[in-house]
Amino acid sequence: MRDRFGSKTAILTLIALTLAVFLYVTTEALPIGLLPLIATDLGTSASAVGLLVTGYGLIIVVVSLPLTRLTRRLPRRRLLCVLLAVFVVATLVSAVAWDYWLLMGARMVTALSQALFWAVVTPAVAGLFRAEVRGRALSILYAGASTATLAGIPAGTWLGQLTDWRVAFLALSGLGLLVLVTVAAVLPGTPPGQGAADRGSAPDRGRYLSIVVTTAAAITGAFTALTYISPFLTGVTGFAESSIGPLLLARGIAGLAGVLAVGWLIDRHGWLTMTGLIGLQALALAGQYAFGASQVATVIMISLSGFTLAGLTAALGSRVLVYAPGESVMASAGSSTAFNAGITAGALFGSVLLAGPGVHSTALVGALLSSAAFVIALAEPLFSSRRNTAPATTAEPLTEDTRVT
Repeated sequence: MRDRFGSKTAILTLIALTLAVFLYVTTEALPIGLLPLIATDLGTSASAVGLLVTGYGLIIVVVSLPLTRLTRRLPRRRLLCVLLAVFVVATLVSAVAWDYWLLMGARMVTALSQALFWAVVTPAVAGLFRAEVRGRALSILYAGASTATLAGIPAGTWLGQLTDWRVAFLALSGLGLLVLVTVAAVLPGTPPGQGAADRGSAPDRGRYLSIVVTTAAAITGAFTALTYISPFLTGVTGFAESSIGPLLLARGIAGLAGVLAVGWLIDRHGWLTMTGLIGLQALALAGQYAFGASQVATVIMISLSGFTLAGLTAALGSRVLVYAPGESVMASAGSSTAFNAGITAGALFGSVLLAGPGVHSTALVGALLSSAAFVIALAEPLFSSRRNTAPATTAEPLTEDTRVT
């Protein structure tokens, strides 16, 4: 099985970088769970601590493309090692920060490294595996993000509450050091531009741009509903506050299942997998709006939306590498920017709806935005820049995905 999937070195590198994804996503959102402890310790307000998360996300949106352009000629192993070293040091500074502004500065430095990490890690992992199994490898990589939501953030919150919020960040820094040493030891030192996945396997500017727009619309729709899922569950569905944790756990388990399912489908049915997930997301959010008063129906719908969102993360990352019109690292940076812009826009739309029509409307607007993304995804083959050219061999076999063009 290992020989069919990849070499021992490739698998070890994949495990290390999956853990890196886990650490970055956990670190990004951890202040939410530790908000009261940080605010009390540093003598600041809860809203100021909230800015440690929103400011982090905005940094990623703004700097992903410029940083990637500046560093795209650097050797992949060296760049990833530098980024992980920045993560280790900045997270350590977060753990020992004696005032709010030092913590904010350390968080922003961590965000700078994460912005570039997202652009680099996807082609780095893809280049370690054969084209036929790259989608599966990337699904494992993105499972690190789902596992962070499912286990990393709750575990970090628990550790911080049990001991001190600083201990949680110290633990993340220590794990980051372990990842850094592993990556430095096993990641091949491929020169820039010569990796197996440094260029799209079927370059197509039209389809790539369509995927970027689809990403922004689908993620905005998802996070319009997700950002305020807790008040929806208590205010619309009637769940008790104590039920929120188990409900989000169920959603996280469904998300992990979504990532694993995509791993078996994306290499052979890329377009169909992506489009199907977006359609299911639209149905799940529409069902959440229509049947929000039913506890059973709501549990089913939020689990389905968890399945689709996590699966989409893996599917979109994989397909960008197929159609990247230039360097795959720049294509990944563009996709990452669209993804994080969708998170920010979704949170903004949700806050406006919360203050206006109310939390019930967040699911409806999320469904409408997801429906728009579904239409764009359906039309993607029509945007192909290669429609009038001779067929070429691609990393996606001739299935439903490629016959449409």
